[in-house]
Amino acid sequence: MTTYLLIAGLGLVLLLVSLVLGDLLDGALDALAGDTFSSAVIGAFVSALGFGGALAQGLGAPLAVSLPAGVVAGVGFGWFAAWLTRLLRTDTSGASPRTDDTVGREAVVVTAIPADGYGTVKVLIGGHEMRLNARLDTDHPIPVEPGTRVHVTGSVSPTAVTVAPTWRELG
Repeated sequence: MTTYLLIAGLGLVLLLVSLVLGDLLDGALDALAGDTFSSAVIGAFVSALGFGGALAQGLGAPLAVSLPAGVVAGVGFGWFAAWLTRLLRTDTSGASPRTDDTVGREAVVVTAIPADGYGTVKVLIGGHEMRLNARLDTDHPIPVEPGTRVHVTGSVSPTAVTVAPTWRELG
């Protein structure tokens, strides 16, 4: 059982070191496709092999049974680590927002927007901060100073929007 626990500890150390320093085998196994043999996958396999074998041996199984049990546990956890790594690296749910997504949102003026030109605004969308060129909406000819809150009213181009102040002056 001590041998299995040492193997499990070695796998956990490999996982911890790869978590802190990054993939230790980066580039070493480039001939193989994808992340099949990344240090996270190998660490998961080795630690699960050790813990699975120790568990089987602790339940009274002989070496001929505990070793295959450890290998099965290692393959299972290694597959799970490879699947999880692939899932995290190919996640597309955090797609970058587009300029069209800013319409109707509140923004803050970063550089003054003159009545006849462009300034800069900062818009926050789902944790993404976008800095865009901004010109005033045609209904609002009064320049806007930095720090003023504005609403994005339209998209002019991939890098520019039209804005209007969140309040209108009375009179």
